[in-house]
Amino acid sequence: MYFEYGEKEIEYLKSKDRRLGEVIDKVGKIDRAVSDDLFSSVVNNIVGQQISTKAHVTIWNRMKADLGEINAETLLGAGAEKLQSYGISFRKADYITDFAKKVHSREFDIESLYHKTDEEVIRRLSALKGVGVWTAEMLLLFCMQRPNVLSYGDLAIQRGMRMVYHHRKIDKKLFEKYRRRLSPYCSVASLYFWAVAGGAIPEMKDYAPKNTKKKASKK
Repeated sequence: MYFEYGEKEIEYLKSKDRRLGEVIDKVGKIDRAVSDDLFSSVVNNIVGQQISTKAHVTIWNRMKADLGEINAETLLGAGAEKLQSYGISFRKADYITDFAKKVHSREFDIESLYHKTDEEVIRRLSALKGVGVWTAEMLLLFCMQRPNVLSYGDLAIQRGMRMVYHHRKIDKKLFEKYRRRLSPYCSVASLYFWAVAGGAIPEMKDYAPKNTKKKASKK
């Protein structure tokens, strides 16, 4: 299952932004995997925080193999100690069980998020333990498939934007200028900024000062 977009979004972005249009033509269609299970996606994002991709995949596969379905009931049945046995830290196990309790008791109505605005979804998700604004934005895009997500807090997005637009730095004011230009299809633009940042077009370079690149690489 991939993020859904097509000619309508592509043609709109190309009509609004020549440089991004050139990137779209060179990179082509991007198939970016998404999930339709918001609960397990929240848990998955908490598990993956501040660990390597390899460790994240190993722990997640271990959890799924043992618990089967990742939902409030299976997590609460397992308990925090069992979660830690999969390789999850004490703090993350606390975040996950707290989230499961809130969903199970209906203190947190996860299904209602699908009827909320992007801003309200971010506000509600980021109020949970272990879920920040960036995580909420990623859930909006890669789980809820909202069309207009562009994360200022994502270092790869900023890198991609520097490379596409030849800027040394993307400050908030400049970022908002591009967000307005690319709206209402910022999510598709994000896919291409990530692709560029990841080296999809080898001849494109990052214009950030060298010391800024080093700082970014450490985060």
